[in-house]
Amino acid sequence: MAESSEERHNRELIELLNELRVALPGVQVLFAFLLAVPFANGFPKLSPTQRDVFFAAFIATALSTVLLIAPSSYHRLRWRQKDKERMLVISNALTIGGLFCLAVAITCVVFVITDFLFHVAWASAFTAFVATLFLLLWYGLPLVAAIQDSRRRSRRAR
Repeated sequence: MAESSEERHNRELIELLNELRVALPGVQVLFAFLLAVPFANGFPKLSPTQRDVFFAAFIATALSTVLLIAPSSYHRLRWRQKDKERMLVISNALTIGGLFCLAVAITCVVFVITDFLFHVAWASAFTAFVATLFLLLWYGLPLVAAIQDSRRRSRRAR
């Protein structure tokens, strides 16, 4: 039996909120770590470039937090307003943006820590590797699947 539009919206909303429950603890731990770093003894030893990249990580984590929590706030404020389709579309965009900011933050943190521990060459190499993994696994795989699905649908429609 096919699900109704309302059942589909309810299922999709539950799926979205469950996905956010997975992402948010990681963002919160990263943000807590970044809040503590400037007060650590080694922070004054960071180069100006390391400080700039650290600040980018800090801001990206803050933005990620805002974007990933926004769907819950939207849901609470629009609760029982028969607005689930719009809520899902907006929340999906917010979640994608939040995950993008999280990827940027993690990539920046990899650079700062690797550069601090080793050398800018190692930091650049590992940062490029991590950024590539984010692009491939978080964006490339789903986009390739979407393109393949679109092609299959167009072939069937002919």
